[in-house]
Amino acid sequence: MNKLRNLVSKLEKHHKRKIDLTLDRTFNLLKKLGNPQDKIKNVINVVGTNAKASMSYSLKSILNEAGYKCNLYTSPHLQSFTERFIFDDKEIKEEELIELLNDIEKVLKNDSASLFEILTCAFLKYAENFKDNVNIVEAGLFFQFDSTNVFKNNLLTLIGLIHTDHLHWLKNKTIDGIIHEKTSRLLNSNIFINKQLNEEIREKIEKALINNSSNKYFFGKEFNILKQENGFILYQDDIGEIILPEPNLIGDHQIYNISTSIAASRKMFNVKDQHIKKGITKIELKGRLQELTSGKLKEISGQNRLIIDGGHNESSSISISKWIKQQNQDVHLICGMMKDKEHYQFMKHFKDVVKSITLINIPNQEGSISKEEFKDKLNDLKIDINLSSSIQEAIKLNSKYQDSICLFAGSLYMAGEVLNLN
Repeated sequence: MNKLRNLVSKLEKHHKRKIDLTLDRTFNLLKKLGNPQDKIKNVINVVGTNAKASMSYSLKSILNEAGYKCNLYTSPHLQSFTERFIFDDKEIKEEELIELLNDIEKVLKNDSASLFEILTCAFLKYAENFKDNVNIVEAGLFFQFDSTNVFKNNLLTLIGLIHTDHLHWLKNKTIDGIIHEKTSRLLNSNIFINKQLNEEIREKIEKALINNSSNKYFFGKEFNILKQENGFILYQDDIGEIILPEPNLIGDHQIYNISTSIAASRKMFNVKDQHIKKGITKIELKGRLQELTSGKLKEISGQNRLIIDGGHNESSSISISKWIKQQNQDVHLICGMMKDKEHYQFMKHFKDVVKSITLINIPNQEGSISKEEFKDKLNDLKIDINLSSSIQEAIKLNSKYQDSICLFAGSLYMAGEVLNLN
């Protein structure tokens, strides 16, 4: 692992900025690599503020059941960079990733490229080995100038939930600015749009796509999903209805994410109802309301449930708080966040919803906000806040409560640290 981390640190030096929203460097490197983006087929772009990973992994799981092979590119990772690279349905081995990245750097030479640009080009180059597979490619930041926006055509685009996040990168710091960045350069093919937080945002997305000639499928119009009182989940579109089993992702918001993937799979691929039913019970996704049922940290929590979620923006906190309200147990929130997030907007949705809040620093992350500064930003919420020096101490602090849920949220980086410690 140290060898891979050292290599990543070396690659980061190829560009002084971690994020730089232009495509020149990406296309320069791709040209040197023989333009692999033009050689791979069956491309699916995945964009949005939230739900990208959930839609990607649920679509992959359904397609796998139907006999399709997939390559999958996601970011960020929770524990290892290898998580970002799935080829032929298997996570790349660390030694293979090191060899791949060394080869890419030799081609790059002294040219400039950010780490994300290098990783994206590496994925595209390696995907040539499995170019007939379905290639599911998750965008990084926005899409218009993201290094995943390099294809001449694609099969379809999945649009997740769009909400405010990363506003400091934009001139137009509104939801309209975000929607423009995520939709203005989408390819003309087929676009499947997830359920949004409200009708106003859905209408704004529809208006933004008016000049895009794609076939468009909106949640609530062309497809729908309902969780009925008897526990059944009913999916509907013009092909027909399916009664679905409970998926193995926690939270009602995940049902909407899964429905978007179901719609895409039915319209664009040869999948049968049984493939969908089996597929949604086999989705493998870490860090999204994931319950830890064993391990070192679980032992500290005792009889209390231990759950982690990487949600770090307002729309994710809305989804998490809705899930908390549905629980029959008290929930104690442990939160750490990065400095560049909207801390107050994230935390306000937990007021009067959780029984306690404990703030911590995210270990091994220089960009983490200190728990003291974090607390100061929440003064206007007028809530009692505990501070803890470590993940383990925070769990011990909350282990005095009986029959409750200890929930970590606020950052994918923290979710990864919890998994590492467990």
